[in-house]
Amino acid sequence: MESKSSFKTDLNKEKKLHALLDHYYNKHLKNYKFERVHDLKNQIAGVDVLFKQYSSDITYNIDEKAQLDYINDDLPTFAFEISYLKNEKLKKGWLFDKTKKTDFYALVTAIYADEPERFTTCKITLVNRQKLLQFLEGRIIKSNRFENRNLPHGKISIEELNDKREGYLYFSSFNKAEKPLNLILRLDFLIEQGIAKRLI
Repeated sequence: MESKSSFKTDLNKEKKLHALLDHYYNKHLKNYKFERVHDLKNQIAGVDVLFKQYSSDITYNIDEKAQLDYINDDLPTFAFEISYLKNEKLKKGWLFDKTKKTDFYALVTAIYADEPERFTTCKITLVNRQKLLQFLEGRIIKSNRFENRNLPHGKISIEELNDKREGYLYFSSFNKAEKPLNLILRLDFLIEQGIAKRLI
């Protein structure tokens, strides 16, 4: 169970990160304006930011996912949540959750705090959610394959992915209360496949 103090710390981190992300969106989004979403209902549905195209009515729902547990570290991978436990019940993670309205994930990595109490740089990789799900379906990687969680703790190689170049599973059965099962994918691989692109 997360303590109130750690929850408050996480919210503080997120608020500081939003300031940096908004700066980068202003600087690097060429054909879009952005609007940060504040209502909880949309946030729960996987919408943190809207990207609105200047020349049309097209709007994309963006879900920001940040590696806030790895400050001052540049990981080559990102964890996509397949499932987790809540009150001892198995819940579907955000990756395969059909109730989410997300069009793109904004994966925030390499978050550096070169100054006290201030994030100064990060990387943002935009992942097309529909393309990602189509790719996973093509590799026969679906949520119902992992409903049996009789799995060993830690890294789990699967035959559908090259664990050095593409990705693997990771089951946190000991170190986290929610016991999440994650799909770990290499960001460079997603970019090579045309599923993702680096914003900065």
